[in-house]
Amino acid sequence: MTDQLLSLLPPDFAPTSRIWIFQSNRPFAETEEMEINEQLQQFYMQWKSHGAPVKGWAKLIFKQFIVVMADENNHTVGGCSTDGMTRVIKSMERQYQVDLFDRLTITFLVDNKAEPLPMQQVKYALEKGYIETDTLLFNNTVATKAQFETEWLVPLNKSWLWNRIVN
Repeated sequence: MTDQLLSLLPPDFAPTSRIWIFQSNRPFAETEEMEINEQLQQFYMQWKSHGAPVKGWAKLIFKQFIVVMADENNHTVGGCSTDGMTRVIKSMERQYQVDLFDRLTITFLVDNKAEPLPMQQVKYALEKGYIETDTLLFNNTVATKAQFETEWLVPLNKSWLWNRIVN
């Protein structure tokens, strides 16, 4: 799975490139996916920070995660640039009637599909065998390209969530 993740991101971005992940509350249809990827490309091709172009990239992954990346080696991404990105994401929320800012839903990789679960139901799903301790969790807290490549998909029992559900 790690090789697949590595092939998703452009290789010419620094490992320290910043990453933002916006998780949808539902998978997007194929036509929506094409539209979203086109809108994301238009956004990052015009993305600027303090008047300078941002080396950016964005894509919808697993039909459910909008991943935005900025290589800050030449220009850092300021607050106004981040606000611009947020406006684009909020516009997509309205356009496709989805929630892209819900942080209380945890998504697992089950049978090669993204399966969202409300955080309060994770322990129950584990007890009933819907997920296992080694089921891969999408760790949307990663902040860099390097973290994305190694820590975005992690087993539940090695994730930030584990201590919260076993106690």
